[in-house]
Amino acid sequence: MARRSFDDETLAWVREMPLSQVLDKLRDDGQLFWRRDPDFVPEKDKRTVRLFLSSPSGFAWEVLVTGLKWFDVRAGKGGGGGIDLVMHLLGIDFVKAVKLLSSGAGVAGQRRPVRNE
Repeated sequence: MARRSFDDETLAWVREMPLSQVLDKLRDDGQLFWRRDPDFVPEKDKRTVRLFLSSPSGFAWEVLVTGLKWFDVRAGKGGGGGIDLVMHLLGIDFVKAVKLLSSGAGVAGQRRPVRNE
């Protein structure tokens, strides 16, 4: 069986995707709902935001996000980038996470501009 890998452009695009765009993709796909906590005041980095996420099946997360880094407060686990976040939230592997994030994105041949958070 031949090993199939993702092209460099797809991986770069998915790795640079702002986490808000990752979460919007999951929301639009019906995987989860999310909202920002407007009352949260960060202690260390003023860019940090607290998000409350929930799945249709009842799972819930409290996630702190600073740039591309995230930390699941309740699980005591964190990571960097959307691939790690999707793997954590949905319990899927790297390949499935990259496929999910790159699906419908027009990645092949048309790199979509990345929005700044």
